[in-house]
Amino acid sequence: MRNAYCTAMVALAAREPYFFLTGDLGFMALEPLEKALGERFINAGVAEQNMVSVAAGMARTGGKAWVYSIAPFCYARPFEQIRNDVCINRLPVRLVGNGGGYAYGPMGATHHALEDYGVLLTLPGMRAYIPAFDADVEPMVRSLNARSEPAYLRLGRSELDDESALPSYAPWRRLQHGEAGLIVAVGPIAGGLWRATHDRPAAERPALWVLSELGGKPSAPPPQALLDALATAPALGLVEEHVAVGGFGQQFLHTLALLGRPVPPLLHAHALGYPSGRYGSQTWHRHECGLDVPTILAQLSERAAAARLCV
Repeated sequence: MRNAYCTAMVALAAREPYFFLTGDLGFMALEPLEKALGERFINAGVAEQNMVSVAAGMARTGGKAWVYSIAPFCYARPFEQIRNDVCINRLPVRLVGNGGGYAYGPMGATHHALEDYGVLLTLPGMRAYIPAFDADVEPMVRSLNARSEPAYLRLGRSELDDESALPSYAPWRRLQHGEAGLIVAVGPIAGGLWRATHDRPAAERPALWVLSELGGKPSAPPPQALLDALATAPALGLVEEHVAVGGFGQQFLHTLALLGRPVPPLLHAHALGYPSGRYGSQTWHRHECGLDVPTILAQLSERAAAARLCV
């Protein structure tokens, strides 16, 4: 998605001026953006706290500022500055974190972002954007550019080779109908779930939705079509590469409780941290957490089967 992001930002630079600050990252990827922006492309060095405060100052004086780093260096190292300088003042600084979840694999916990949007959404005015596909990035860049409050963009890697069949971008999207349960996924893992199930007969595949925006105002409530599907689903799977606390799963279940909606047998597949204390690839970490596609589908099927036996 980093290449899709660079392309979208170069196109934006042709339409209007803005400042782009990077924490000494983006090499071999963002050079076209550096060329397009000239002196407005600023390497702030390994000084993320200062970078965020500078961006807040730019926003305070009317400039548009984008801040880029790998995800944990974008939200965790400068959290105090995001809280105090950006969010308390409701300034439209756009934070861009590359490599959400376990994307940086064997580089270890310091380079993983497992609690990023949960933490940031506790702050005033913040909205999180989590693209599932490369095609999501350009409309998200347009949305972030138009925002008058803080925003966080969490980039990953699309898990679809062919995105031609995707529905148009929206905060909530239905990727497929199905009768073997209902899955709502956040982020690129939605592509892996779709790829694994879309050729199955309707009776053997789950309905699949993807959510790409969390928090902030205007907030996007679950669409009626999703709530209707939930009413008849034999099981519900909530999937995110993020810890449970503060994540999408908790937020969605809270919303359902406020709406008075019953929940069918539930699977919440999420990051568990480091159960073995070891590090490996993103694929390895997902498998250890039960966040890989085969495990998700098997566990959803078990819950749906158990629900049918109880009827």
